[in-house]
Amino acid sequence: MHLSKKCSAFKVVLSALLIVALLQLLYLSFLSKFHGKQQRYRYSELFGGTGGKRNAQADKNTRKERLRYSLSSGGIFDHSGQYRIYKNLIKSDFTANQRPGSAEPSSNVLALATHTTINNLHHLDSLLERWQNPLSVAIFAHGQDVKFATALVYALSFFCPQIQSLVDFHLVCLSGEMASFPEQDHEHFAGLEDCSSVFSRLETYRDKHKNYAISGNISYPNNLLRNVARGGTDSSYILVIDIDMMPSVDLHRQFLAMVSNREPANDEVFVLPAFEIRHARKMPGTKPELVQLYQVGEVRPFYEELCPRCQAPTNYSQWVNSHVRGTVALEVSYTLTWVDPWEPFYIGPRSVPLYDENFKQYGFNRISQACELHVAGYRFSVLSSAFVVHRGFKIQGEFHAKKDEENKHNRVLFRSFKEGLKTKYPSSTRRC
Repeated sequence: MHLSKKCSAFKVVLSALLIVALLQLLYLSFLSKFHGKQQRYRYSELFGGTGGKRNAQADKNTRKERLRYSLSSGGIFDHSGQYRIYKNLIKSDFTANQRPGSAEPSSNVLALATHTTINNLHHLDSLLERWQNPLSVAIFAHGQDVKFATALVYALSFFCPQIQSLVDFHLVCLSGEMASFPEQDHEHFAGLEDCSSVFSRLETYRDKHKNYAISGNISYPNNLLRNVARGGTDSSYILVIDIDMMPSVDLHRQFLAMVSNREPANDEVFVLPAFEIRHARKMPGTKPELVQLYQVGEVRPFYEELCPRCQAPTNYSQWVNSHVRGTVALEVSYTLTWVDPWEPFYIGPRSVPLYDENFKQYGFNRISQACELHVAGYRFSVLSSAFVVHRGFKIQGEFHAKKDEENKHNRVLFRSFKEGLKTKYPSSTRRC
């Protein structure tokens, strides 16, 4: 009798456990179906023609149509015929809403232009957080990355309000490649649900390759990309930097305040001293923060180890020790004449000469343009408290294998380039 009661109690407990297990399975099944439905909904909203809240759907559909229209053009070829360019692949709301003659004079004074492959695009998040103003990004993609880049920049513009508002994307690929709308790639892009998920996907690409070590021995056309990014904005002044560099805080507002109180000069560029910082350190925002890190060796001049002469003419000692009048005012601290091989980062009027697109890969791509500015008669005015900082120290041994070979090739090209400047500027007495 006692044994019978024990058996009955055991059966009751066992039945209860089975019921709980069954309920858990049903719950997990429900969650899985719900998540799958949610994923399909988000994917449909992103790439398909349905889904989304009604009050936002018109804008989202407009964004899709803009992308489809841009892709349907087939892009344009560069002057060499080697590359296909999709200018304004994705337009920001800022650019899309600009009407010639109707914008306020100060609405588009300064824009930032940058370039990258897909593996460095994750830097856009922190760059835009610091900049918070119009930004033009030229992306180079090759092979399967063409479709991946198209999908990811569209997803960024779709899910990230600030990117949607301020960032213009341009795509460059080889002339034999074409971008297409990525709506069929369900498996590859179904996990894109919000802004953070898109940047998480980009993070997985960050170590795939370096910009200058693209699979298939494809050359990275850095100067073409700089020109595409520059040409993607109608601003009066442009700051061109690499995407893994960071400008000082509030630079946009301070620069606008400065130029509004000066007579415009088309023969002047405004130099931002360039630094590099240890990876582990937080990016400084102001000159006092930067100087403090500089004094303890956590920040140093850009390219100090690899090419100290390339930045030395900036005169870091003078800049670090110069005092700034007021707490937020930006002004010209001193003016320099260009000397070889200085390659300064600067804010310049949109009329400055374009970068020479014959320079690709590593070496002489920015020096050649600075050299031309000098021959063309430009002044280099160093700003008192503005700067740019590169993430990480540039050190020997971290570059791709063909760096030295590329540098040699571009050195020969640079000699020819300098000879050409004599013909281009026959009345100039300046030489590189």
